[in-house]
Amino acid sequence: MLLLDEPTNHLDIETIDSLAEALSEWDGGLVLVSHDFRLINQVAQEIWVCENQAVTRWEGDIMGFKEHLRRKAGLSD
Repeated sequence: MLLLDEPTNHLDIETIDSLAEALSEWDGGLVLVSHDFRLINQVAQEIWVCENQAVTRWEGDIMGFKEHLRRKAGLSD
């Protein structure tokens, strides 16, 4: 089981891509806490959101969640 909290801090794009590839090949469990939408998009199979003192499963992909956040902030077209 890997527990990763913001693993892309201070990494360049090439290193992030290498990390994403390694995580995608990882055969064990993985909990990833990150604000890096690109990494999440590359490796996540499920997305769980922590907000308002609750943890809920997001029923879409990370880009859908990003759009949800934009709408919630009044930034969507």
